[in-house]
Amino acid sequence: MINPLDVFLWTIRRNEKDVINLYNALSPVMQLATGGSMLNFGMWSKEINEPLSAQNNLCSYFGILSELSAAKNAVDVGSGLSSPAVFWTKQYPELNLYCVNINYGQLLYSGIQKNIDFLNSSSTRLPFTSNSVDRVIALESAQHFRPLENFISESKRILKKSGLLIMAIPVTTNTSSFAKLGILKFTWSSEHYSLDRVRKVILSNGFQILDEQLIGNSVYEPLANYYHKNRELLRESILQKYSPYVESILYKSILKMKEASQKKIIDYVLLKCSL
Repeated sequence: MINPLDVFLWTIRRNEKDVINLYNALSPVMQLATGGSMLNFGMWSKEINEPLSAQNNLCSYFGILSELSAAKNAVDVGSGLSSPAVFWTKQYPELNLYCVNINYGQLLYSGIQKNIDFLNSSSTRLPFTSNSVDRVIALESAQHFRPLENFISESKRILKKSGLLIMAIPVTTNTSSFAKLGILKFTWSSEHYSLDRVRKVILSNGFQILDEQLIGNSVYEPLANYYHKNRELLRESILQKYSPYVESILYKSILKMKEASQKKIIDYVLLKCSL
């Protein structure tokens, strides 16, 4: 059983150990809810209206945006359970991927995979030589990198001059404030980076932004609608391992994400950057 006090402290402090504890405690919630092992919110549409398809859609779109078909190697920073990496190496069989994760337990999840190396390291100290990689990618993970500046500067160091940095990251907007986040102040268990700050950090490190796409209305709202419509079935799955309290907080948080997205308090941005 999850101790709510532990979750509260992990969320407030958010150091590397806390993030590991949070993901170890809460990642299985998403796995139970989706039936898969991807940990992203997904990119939804009228045709793509269930979690696994939405998550695969986001991974597929992100791979195209990252131009992985033209890359020899890529560093997936904050790789989670490595399911996106497995997905990409099947789509791009010539690609060599390096999954970097501070959470050693998550690195063990997928087992040995062709064309994937697993590295237990921090996003702010990437274990690669300078000017050595074609892509640095962070799919819904950079919101945990602290400080973000160190991740961006490390990405610049290890990228070749022709390389690309690509991120998918939940952000707050100019209309956001701590009060407006409501329950998300405590359940959005990451740094609440604003879009302006993310842009500023990228540009101040010598990158230029080639592409910026705000896709929050294809992420938060359809996810919340799906959960609301299928809550009884999802609740039954989640209660196999978690208390009703955890499911209730999850449900309220997802509804708040929808509301915050509709009010343009939060968004979800895709960024493609070059040196």
